[in-house]
Amino acid sequence: MDIIFNGIKSLSQIQEIQTLFKLVLIVFLSGFVGFERASWNKPAGFRTHVLVGISAVLVMVCGEYLYLKTGADPTRIPAQLLSGIGFLGAGTILRDGFNVKGLTTAAGLLAVTCIGLAVGAGYYIGAIIATAVVYAVLSYSHILSDKLEHFNYLDLEIFSEGSKEIIEDVKQILIDNSLELIKFKIDKEKNANCLRVVAKYKESADMNEIISSIMKIDKVNEVVEVKEG
Repeated sequence: MDIIFNGIKSLSQIQEIQTLFKLVLIVFLSGFVGFERASWNKPAGFRTHVLVGISAVLVMVCGEYLYLKTGADPTRIPAQLLSGIGFLGAGTILRDGFNVKGLTTAAGLLAVTCIGLAVGAGYYIGAIIATAVVYAVLSYSHILSDKLEHFNYLDLEIFSEGSKEIIEDVKQILIDNSLELIKFKIDKEKNANCLRVVAKYKESADMNEIISSIMKIDKVNEVVEVKEG
């Protein structure tokens, strides 16, 4: 019996066996998160999350391997991965008019990357706990957030042939769509025909429709979104 136990123990210490175990574990952990994203029809689903997780594990394993072989710093390669994952995350972020989508999925990819690094480093309990927390946040946080009122800010510059003549029409469109006006004035410092509008709105408001309605007003030539920074 001792011979069998010692044989299993020795087998588990073989680096290739450890690597295989880590890869199998990350498939389950990252796939768990990926399935949640796929269920919401997000741009990065099961396969993307699994591939990111596998890559993170391999990067960490390679770092340890180089350390054992050459004494190189094992954290250098994982550090580069965390920098590079931003490019993949950016690919999941989509802009739809005044709305930005995909930020949560991008953050999820970063979380899966870190979980993969934890698995690669052998911190299995931490990786499993992190996976459970990430899944819970992605799956159930909307229950709380749906009970809270969400507001965004609309900041526009409306150029026309006569700003004073379109004020009432613009104001009526905003009021009809339940926007709360914060700033509404002619920006004479920039352009006498520039109407500056800042308003607060709920996430349910259709910004594309509102902008289209403003563009249809007679004498309106251009509507520009003001971006911070």
